[in-house]
Amino acid sequence: MIEFITQPWSWWFSGIIISTIMFLLIYFGQSFGFSSNLRTLCAASGFGKKVKFFDFNWKSQIWNLVFLLGAIIGGFIARQFLSTDAPVEIADSTILALEKYGFAAPTSLQPDELFSLDAAFTLKGFLVLALGGLMVGFGARYAGGCTSGHAISGLSDLQLPSLIAVIGFFIGGLAMTHFIFPLIF
Repeated sequence: MIEFITQPWSWWFSGIIISTIMFLLIYFGQSFGFSSNLRTLCAASGFGKKVKFFDFNWKSQIWNLVFLLGAIIGGFIARQFLSTDAPVEIADSTILALEKYGFAAPTSLQPDELFSLDAAFTLKGFLVLALGGLMVGFGARYAGGCTSGHAISGLSDLQLPSLIAVIGFFIGGLAMTHFIFPLIF
């Protein structure tokens, strides 16, 4: 059974699971989004008394907090007990492209040149992680949700703002890959 769980799964299986969850959420009148959990946690902590943005019925979002907790626990279980030491399989052309920027062939999910402790404690590594995190956080708040919230939830709800946000995410990703990434590395 463990061998079955730890092998790579097909993309279509994930699609079926995500679609099923989205249809159930729509049926029960809920919307999915991880970035809204920060607002819920702030409201539960009492910040709604001081900041109007956090003044809402946070108890209606407990299911989303449970989902967040389950994702954290599930990620821990998957990493500790269900992952293998096999290297990440990516195309040879991608490995060659990354080598041009000084990245070695990946041995884990994140490149060591960015996400190791050694890299994080360099000035360049710290600035890349800090500015990247700030931009992701600001972008999620400014866009009214994160990439997964808009692409999965918003598009399944047929929301025009989510379509516009997803198009913007793709344009930003292409600009980063082809123009900004080569300048940084």
